[in-house]
Amino acid sequence: MTTRTVGPLTDELTADFYHFESLLPDEERKILLKARAFMRDEVKPLVNDNWAKGVFPKELITLFRDSGLAGLPYEGYGEHKPAASNLLSGMLALEMTRTDASVSTFFGVHNGLAMYSIHSGGDEEQRDRWLPAMAAMDKIGAFAMTEPLGGSDVAGGMRTTARREGDTWILNGAKKWIGNATFADYVVVWARDVDDNHVKGFVVEKGTPGFDPVKIQNKLAFRIVENAEITLTDVPVPEANRLQNINSFRDVAEILRATRAGVAWQALGVMTGAYELALDYAREREQFGRPIGGFQLVQDLLVRSLGNITASWGMLVQLARLQDAGIFRDEHSSLAKAFVTSRMREVVGWSREIFGGNGILLDHDIPRFFADAEAIYSFEGTREMNTLIVGKSITGQSAFV
Repeated sequence: MTTRTVGPLTDELTADFYHFESLLPDEERKILLKARAFMRDEVKPLVNDNWAKGVFPKELITLFRDSGLAGLPYEGYGEHKPAASNLLSGMLALEMTRTDASVSTFFGVHNGLAMYSIHSGGDEEQRDRWLPAMAAMDKIGAFAMTEPLGGSDVAGGMRTTARREGDTWILNGAKKWIGNATFADYVVVWARDVDDNHVKGFVVEKGTPGFDPVKIQNKLAFRIVENAEITLTDVPVPEANRLQNINSFRDVAEILRATRAGVAWQALGVMTGAYELALDYAREREQFGRPIGGFQLVQDLLVRSLGNITASWGMLVQLARLQDAGIFRDEHSSLAKAFVTSRMREVVGWSREIFGGNGILLDHDIPRFFADAEAIYSFEGTREMNTLIVGKSITGQSAFV
């Protein structure tokens, strides 16, 4: 029997105004609080300096390895042997992004996109071969789908190709914006089979000839993440490294459905972090002889922000319940991604506004949230593309061109 404690255990999240965390069983809430302390004590001190430099601190891998937070969604892998609930997984994404979106994305690419692709798309032998080391973070994963000339149209317009020659596949093409790819041990590469024109998944191991990842420079957002542009030139991949349960883009869509929900939780994390920074600043910053939190216009911005956060919490909690119940569909994650990221944009704008001129100083943290929100708004399906997915569901008419 699972037990729940009403109200916060410790270290209450300021922005959880309706105590949504109390919906977790006590065992999972303890994991969440462990993650909160880890992000606050171990990760946050590394963030601003490396964000400013645009550098990924490799010690993060060791820190996450020691934290035991990887592998939680996958039964039998990681320290939490029963699979963690989707609600806990979502709250962990929120918690990490509340500290920094780049660090959350590094972890999400590894623990979500890469591991979930193998867990969902691989057979039992492949799961047993790759996932234990990934759950221990002895091996790091990446996920390569987006291409230099293809984003929203990647389902039907994927240019990277795979040609089978005996027991080996030869990959050719290019990928772009691939997080972790400059140092990942396993990169899940998606390519179109030239024989049947279907998309298939391949695990390309570090050091494979013809696989050339180059770090993308001069990013405005997600500056800690090492995104790469990858060139694939006659890259040989054994049939044993082809994900055996992926036979078309329909199978890939199953993976994207779950990861899109994770991005919505990240957006809630950005809102939460920005709001909490603004609230603390409003309590401390004085103008006209009193804290600015006592002015009506500032309170209006804070309350509107809290309303967006609370509405997004409600949507995402129910989304996690649909996932756990097995009745989760594309339009569910698409509506969440489109709605929550739009509300996120509002909140980070209002939060930066409360800081006034100080809102452009990295010393106050808020510029990171303001900039990183733009990346989250765009990836895993733009608002427009997710709107069309939901629109098709509710009208029965496809508006895709």
